[in-house]
Formats: sequence, structure tokens, C-alpha cells
Amino acid sequence: MRGRDEETGEFFSPSRSEQRRAALDVLELGEQLAAMTATQLGRLPIPEELLPHIRETQRITSHGARKRQQAFLAKQMRKLGDEVLDAIRDAMSKDGEAARRETAALHRVEALRDALLGDDGDAALTALLAAHPQADRQQLRQLLRNVREERAKNKPPRAFRELFRVLRELLAQNGGASGEEADDAFDGDEGDHG
Repeated sequence: MRGRDEETGEFFSPSRSEQRRAALDVLELGEQLAAMTATQLGRLPIPEELLPHIRETQRITSHGARKRQQAFLAKQMRKLGDEVLDAIRDAMSKDGEAARRETAALHRVEALRDALLGDDGDAALTALLAAHPQADRQQLRQLLRNVREERAKNKPPRAFRELFRVLRELLAQNGGASGEEADDAFDGDEGDHG
């Protein structure tokens, strides 16, 4: 029985319809996991005890047996708890927190590259080197010259991509906070010289 709180009138537990919807959501998540490759599964925060059940579901081809195995997989997933399932959903989602952080990091690198190639590129480079003293000054200056030369001669953007890769690695070495600090430094420099 569901039961109701006499004082507030609220139900003690979810309705059967809500429980069924939650169970169907977990079943659908299990079907999505069973459709993934081993590489894709490796990128997700899936507990070790769940992986054999996913592999078994992938192995079975008979329709009835597969449906039973998917139901068993869903049962095992419900035992894990909502936090684990939410983490798996978030990692699978393109709109998840991990994807947002990755996108934000890429945007920071693009903004940094644009600042270095902009009119006030020298000030941006000075700010970058101040924020990241371990950076290879000579390599950065050479890449910037190569990018400008590529653009002038209308060549393919090889150095442009290489600059992006180097900047991404540089910001990744110091973590996301340093990238934000560098962005703040560029914002300040642009305001002083612009």
C-alpha cells in the first residue's frame, strides 16, 4: 500500500505509474548500454559488477531470451542506485555536465588562439606566458608566424590546427582553472590596449 500522510496529505511513496515509468527508463538505459561497443562502454562510469550482465545481453540473439536478459540487466541496474544511473546517463548525454566542460575548454582554447592571432597578439602572448611559464616561447612564436604566413598565402590551416593542439595541451597541463585565469588576463589586456 502506498499510504498517505494524515497531516500534509502527501503520499509516502511514488505511485505505481511513477514506479513503472522509472523502471521503463532503466530498461531503456540498459538497452542503450547493450547496443554500445566495448570502447564506448569503457568511456562510461559503469561499475565492474554490471559489465558481465551487459556483455551477456549483447551475446544473446534470440528475441525472447534477449528480452528476459534485458529485464534482468535492468533489475541489476536498479540495485546500483540513482546516483550511479544518473552518472551513466550524464556521461552518455551530449548535454551532460562532462560534455559541457569539454565544450567550454575547447571554446577557451579557441578564444585564446583568436586572441593570439588578433591585433593585440603580442599582449595576449605576454599574458599567456605569464600565466603558463612552462610554455615553450619559441615554439609558440614560430607557430604564430606560420599561421600568419599560411593565411597570407591562403594555404591549408596546418599550423593553425597545430597551434590549437599546443594551446589545448598547455591549458590541460595546468587544469581548467588556469585556462580561466588566462582568459581573465586576456580580457584585462584587451581592455588596456584596445
